[in-house]
Amino acid sequence: MSVHQNAGKLSDHQALINVPQLISAYYLLEPDLEANENERVAFGTSGHRGSSLTVSFNESHILAITQAICDYRKLNNITGPLFLGKDTHALSEPAFNSALEVLVANQVEVKIQENNGFTPTPLISHAILSYNQSDECQTNGDLADGIVVTPSHNPPQDGGFKYNATNGGPADTNITNWIENRANQLLAEDLVAVEIMPFSAAIRSGFVETIDYVDAYVNDLANIINIDAIKQANISIGVDPMGGSGIEVWKAIQKKYSLSITIVNDKVDPTFAFMPLDKDGKIRMDCSSPYAMANLLTLKDDFDIAVANDPDFDRHGIVTRTAGLLNPNHYLAVAIDYLYRNRNWPTNLNIGKTLVSSAMIDKVATSLNRNITEVPVGFKWFVDGLAKSELGFGGEESAGASFLRKNGKVWTTDKDGIILALLAAEILAVTHQDPGQYYLHLVDNFGQPKYRRLDVPCNTSQRRLLKQLSTEHVAAKELAGEPILSIETHASGNGASIGGLKVVTENGWFAARPSGTENVYKIYLESFISDAHLGLIEQEAKRLIQNVFDAAD
Repeated sequence: MSVHQNAGKLSDHQALINVPQLISAYYLLEPDLEANENERVAFGTSGHRGSSLTVSFNESHILAITQAICDYRKLNNITGPLFLGKDTHALSEPAFNSALEVLVANQVEVKIQENNGFTPTPLISHAILSYNQSDECQTNGDLADGIVVTPSHNPPQDGGFKYNATNGGPADTNITNWIENRANQLLAEDLVAVEIMPFSAAIRSGFVETIDYVDAYVNDLANIINIDAIKQANISIGVDPMGGSGIEVWKAIQKKYSLSITIVNDKVDPTFAFMPLDKDGKIRMDCSSPYAMANLLTLKDDFDIAVANDPDFDRHGIVTRTAGLLNPNHYLAVAIDYLYRNRNWPTNLNIGKTLVSSAMIDKVATSLNRNITEVPVGFKWFVDGLAKSELGFGGEESAGASFLRKNGKVWTTDKDGIILALLAAEILAVTHQDPGQYYLHLVDNFGQPKYRRLDVPCNTSQRRLLKQLSTEHVAAKELAGEPILSIETHASGNGASIGGLKVVTENGWFAARPSGTENVYKIYLESFISDAHLGLIEQEAKRLIQNVFDAAD
């Protein structure tokens, strides 16, 4: 995809979303499941997402999903409180209110941020785990779970709705499939089985408790981050919350620990008018994109470390004076190497990575004498490993990760952009190298990988075929001049289906998987030889996939 001519620049005012229109559509437009399958509830790797303007995220969807979650709780005897949070997208507010109306009508005890505040994703996970490990829960056995109303880094017109299970992390496929099917059944039956209480009555019902998620999370940070080292080194940190839900968290961190933190943008605006356009000319709060991060990049020399988070704060963007915006794969490798060398963790803790993350992580793991647990795309695959302290770290190439406390116990089982941002400052304070400099030492030891991710057009039937591939579909013996060592359709770490395939040689690999919503397949490529070798992998990977498509015609 070519770079849009306005990438990195602010949007024209007339191109911004019309918030009243968006909210009106949320309440006025009704999905027709028979006429348009795109108007059904569909849980992807991070919950249900859509827009009210395309009738894919409307009041009926949220009422149905929330009732389905209530039904799931009853079926599985989940009787503890539900922690409910929202981010700063325009559709998050009405969806939050709709969910509350259904939850209370089902007599679910709901805990929300005081003063109608926003709640980052990692704070919800932290709250669920803290409650479920508490004496109160251990005594009564009433486990808690949660809902986060967020489409993450998606454009301003989108809404999102994610269920976090009693293990604190994004619900696994078995749970989300059940919720998705039940929600669509409720929609097909005109919501007759949905229990609902008017918001004004629900908020006074006694089932809603306001709490301070922020203090509980911030007060615990010293148990996972070396705050003292950051403070003693007087590391200056510039923070761009990108108009997201964690502005108050960063303020509380600065106040609690007296760190040198400067919030460079404190605007909360559902149009996200302050955001530079992404590569494709759309507003997208993607803290791994140099175009979306243009504002912070202009300030990189003003701070020792500059960081950003997406609207629900589950992702991180790290900017250094020496490297600018770090490639997410580079920072994952740095974070893993640093943590496993500087934490007194058990020696049997594995390293979690998705199969589309850089092989630099594998090389780091070998040098640390640690095993890799490689899983399909989606943070949900790391949840059990983090919860059971079997993984010390779990991370995705899309700039989302979490890791264990200093004592080797679970912190969150969802992505946490705040601790990954603070870790960058800790690395500089302890090693006197910023993460960009640290990565260069890894390159000296293991080589310089060339990595690329792109979208390739395909049709619906081809998407379906790619998702169902087996190793027998691939006849090639070589890739870019090297013998193929493995062809994988299931992840080596847990045996789960990739929903595509991965082909590996000694010095390179590619993985291909279909998009869940668009007529494209995503292809990920890496070479430890050269840009030219990476280009050969791309050409031959596309040809290999096309041969599979042609053979099926």
